[in-house]
Amino acid sequence: MTDVTPPVGFPCGQTFLISGPAGALEVQTSCPDDGQGVAATALICHPLPTQGGTMHNKVVHTLARSFGELGLRTVRFNFRGVGASAGEFDHGRGEIDDAAAVLAWVRVQRPGDQIWLAGFSFGGYVAGHLATREPVAQLVTVAPAVRLFDFDSLPMPSAPWLVIQGDADELVSADAVRQWVESRRPAPQLVVLPGVDHFFHGRLQDLREVIGTHFGALAQTI
Repeated sequence: MTDVTPPVGFPCGQTFLISGPAGALEVQTSCPDDGQGVAATALICHPLPTQGGTMHNKVVHTLARSFGELGLRTVRFNFRGVGASAGEFDHGRGEIDDAAAVLAWVRVQRPGDQIWLAGFSFGGYVAGHLATREPVAQLVTVAPAVRLFDFDSLPMPSAPWLVIQGDADELVSADAVRQWVESRRPAPQLVVLPGVDHFFHGRLQDLREVIGTHFGALAQTI
């Protein structure tokens, strides 16, 4: 059995293991450059493990960097069965529990922080469901896989919800995302980026700009 001895407190820029529902979970943190930042931590969920998704995915990394530029601490982690995380893929059910375990760890280490949840593709499904189970301040989903996973039965979370979608996405239909957003009450805020594919090839800066523009003023008030 893998020894799980996480560092004390909230370490900056480290990768380590915490206890999860299926065994160890591999976690990576980052902090603002000045080591201070605002009283908020962003938890970011990666895309589908069966298609190579990990916490090192470039969209996930860009989300972490973007939130860090706003002064937030960030936490990425590998779902069960990915990297050093124990267990096997559980089609979303267990992965939501994994995210909940990481969130619980964050709350212990940073009890005064707002929690912002974000997810890319399959990670958006996990983040969306977790936001209905746990009180969070903001929810961001990038290219949410609305036709591959059951988003239709997802209750609307109380947190403000931003959806970012490329209109040239070859894996997640931009039209399907638009239709899904329009079916929600209240509807999440949707930002559609022209010419952007699923993995934001050559367009990661656009993602950073959306996050900075949407949350910049808000982050200054925390």
